[in-house]
Amino acid sequence: MSWKKFRNSNFIIRLSAWEYWPFGIVQLPFFIYWLWLSLRARSLFFFSASNPSIVLGGMLGESKDGVLRLIPDQYKPKTILIKAPQAKPAVLSLLKDAGFSFPVIFKPDQGERGFMVKKISSESQVEAYLNSYTKDFLIQEFLDLPVELGVFYTRMPDESEGYVNSVVIKDMLSVMGDGRSTVRDLILDKPRAKLQWKRMKEAHASQLGRIIPEGEKFILNAIGNHSLGTTFLNGDHLINARLSKTFDTISKQIEGFYFGRYDLRCATIEDLYEGKIKIMELNGCGAEPAHIYHPGFPLWKAMGILFTHWKNIFRISMQNHERGIPFTPFREGKMIYKKFKEATQPQ
Repeated sequence: MSWKKFRNSNFIIRLSAWEYWPFGIVQLPFFIYWLWLSLRARSLFFFSASNPSIVLGGMLGESKDGVLRLIPDQYKPKTILIKAPQAKPAVLSLLKDAGFSFPVIFKPDQGERGFMVKKISSESQVEAYLNSYTKDFLIQEFLDLPVELGVFYTRMPDESEGYVNSVVIKDMLSVMGDGRSTVRDLILDKPRAKLQWKRMKEAHASQLGRIIPEGEKFILNAIGNHSLGTTFLNGDHLINARLSKTFDTISKQIEGFYFGRYDLRCATIEDLYEGKIKIMELNGCGAEPAHIYHPGFPLWKAMGILFTHWKNIFRISMQNHERGIPFTPFREGKMIYKKFKEATQPQ
């Protein structure tokens, strides 16, 4: 293997940027910290009290449909729950009855890190999805809004106001044409896209030989998830008193919610400040302040932010517990975890 090929290998790409490291490596110190906090709380599932209205506080196992139902309708895209099993004709009928038109988003009712989230643009893709995923899933309208963000909100139960402490701007995976290179060449020449090659060669099989005109952007993936190649950019410069007040107002309309990340789309940043948003998902205590995945963000700084993140989970959970919110019992938490793992396993 030549030095150039080795330098551009997936191994070196992942090694050189911690944002690509395996989840367990980065999270190991926080696993140990969670055990320490669990000892202090005398419960492995103490975090379940962080958001009392969400299963396990939103750490895992919650129904995305159930969480969306907590949010006022004005902030949500049109969404329906499909209970498995369902055949293609029944799903197409439900799509029609609900007033959907292609493209739409299919996503598991229980899932994480972009697992089985797909943009569906045709009846054949509906059939392919049903063949590859046989659990309950959501159909959600595809939002053609240009700004996609993750906004993290925190409120201590003993405080009257909450605040925004993280904003991530999501830049969808794409390549820029030069008038000479094929889509295949552009993908393999861009490290972030190259890591997604297995997925990309299937998703864009008919386009791989196409030459993209100079200056034209070719979107490779329209799903704003880091594990699917989206670049997470630090948007903390957007945080101010106005943004915190807007999300404090929204969050107080959601019963039993204190801590988590809104994944949303809006037309402009001004619309964000005014609360003119569409919330695709609300993730509880299992979510992260995702701005730390900005390319080049210092690992030591990210670690400090994540320790504060876990400290906030603990503080909120303990304050709610002192107010009478019980921690999820071990047996129940173990059962929820088992069902969650079953729901998120590839077919």
